[in-house]
Amino acid sequence: MCPCYEELLYDVPGSGGILGSPLILIQVTRLRCGGFIFALRLNHTMSDGPGLVQFLNAISEMGQGLSVPSLLPIWQRELLNARNPPRITRIHHEYEEVTNTKGTLMAMDENNLVHRSFFFGLKEIRALRNRLPASLGACSTFEVLIAYVWRCRTIAFAVDPDEVVRISCLINMRGKRGFDLPPGYYGNAFVYPASITKAGMLCKNPLEYAIRLLKKAKAEMSQEYIKSVADLMVIKGRPSFTQPGNYLISDLTHAGFGEVDFGWGKPVYGGVARALSNISFCMRFRNSKGEEGNVIPICLPPPVMERFEQELKRMTKEAEPVRLIKSML
Repeated sequence: MCPCYEELLYDVPGSGGILGSPLILIQVTRLRCGGFIFALRLNHTMSDGPGLVQFLNAISEMGQGLSVPSLLPIWQRELLNARNPPRITRIHHEYEEVTNTKGTLMAMDENNLVHRSFFFGLKEIRALRNRLPASLGACSTFEVLIAYVWRCRTIAFAVDPDEVVRISCLINMRGKRGFDLPPGYYGNAFVYPASITKAGMLCKNPLEYAIRLLKKAKAEMSQEYIKSVADLMVIKGRPSFTQPGNYLISDLTHAGFGEVDFGWGKPVYGGVARALSNISFCMRFRNSKGEEGNVIPICLPPPVMERFEQELKRMTKEAEPVRLIKSML
C-alpha cells in the first residue's frame, strides 16, 4: 500500500459516486528528490485498465509535442450490446445470490482492515512450482500465485468447510474471436468468471486443486459466455458480483502502467495504490534489492492477516519466505 495515500490524491467532496461525479481526478505531487507522483482516480464506468493506460499514453504523447495521440480513442460501446432478445445461456457463478448461511463467509468491516503488499520473486515462485505435479501441465505465474493466495486467504478466514467459496479472475476481451474490438477501444471489456468449491476441499487439497479450478473456468470462457454476460446485465438489471465468499483479482502485469513515460523516463512503480476489501491486483514490481517479481496488495482484518502471513510462510518454507513490502515508494 502507498503511504500517505490520502495526501497523494485528495478526495474531493462529492466525487466518490458514479453519477454527477468527476470522471477522473488527477493530482501530481513533487518530491524533494526531484521526482514526482502522478496519482489518478477513475470512474470505472468509463474505462478499464487497458483503456486507462491508453489515456495515460495519450497524455504522454501530447505533453511531448504530438497534436493528436498515435492511438485515437474509439467509443463504439454498441459492439458489446446485449442480444435482442437477450438470453442467459451459461451458468454465471460470479453473479449468484448467496446467503451467508453459516456466518463464516469472510465478512469484513471496512473500518477495521489491515493493508499490506506481498512480493513474490523468483525464489517464492520456484518454491510453489516445486509443489506441482508434472501432470498438471503448463501454468502461468499468475495462475500459480492467485491459487496460492486464494487458498491461504481461505484458510486464514477459517471458513466453515461446507461453505462455498469462489474466486473471480478478470479476463480481457480484447483480441477475443467474435468481438473484433478495434484498436483504441477504451471502454470496459472484461468479464470475471468465478471458480467455485467448498472451503474444506480448497483448504485440504494441494495447490494443484485450486489451479485446476482456475484453468477450468478459463477454458469455459467463450464468445457465447461473454454474450451471455451481456444479456444477463439486461435481464437482471446490472447486478453486482457475488459478495459473500468471493475474492476478485485482476492481472495487471501486462497492462502497461509501468511503461507510461511522461518525458522523465519510466516510473519506479506503475499500478494500483491499494487493494479493496475483497479485490486484489497482481502487478510487476522491483523491490529494494533490485529483484524483479510480482506484488499483490491485500487487505484483511488484523487477526486474519496474521494467520494469512503464517500460511504464506508455511507454504514457501523451502525458499526465502514471501516478503512483506511496507511501502511501494
